[in-house]
Amino acid sequence: MRYVAAALLAQLAGSKADKKTIKSILDSVGIEADAAKIDTVLKSLEGKDIEALLAEGMEKLATMPSGGGGAAPAAGGAAPAGDAPAKKEEKKEESEEEDDDMGFGLFD
Repeated sequence: MRYVAAALLAQLAGSKADKKTIKSILDSVGIEADAAKIDTVLKSLEGKDIEALLAEGMEKLATMPSGGGGAAPAAGGAAPAGDAPAKKEEKKEESEEEDDDMGFGLFD
């Protein structure tokens, strides 16, 4: 993946993705480049348009499930009619107060 990323960086920066450029990019971040792996990447990318490859990859990623669904919570018994709404409201109020006390926002 490092070799592909280095080749993409070189081409997106306007340089030709050749053995020397890929090696210098990898060396700049402390990675010892393997000539055989560089050759494999260059052969795979030979004659292909990087923009088209990126667009094709994005289409493939869009079809993949992103996870995060998790299991459905187990169904519990019926909650007492009078107490449940009051408890939920109290919890909401506490969490809002806690957010105010932190002194900063996520996007500030």
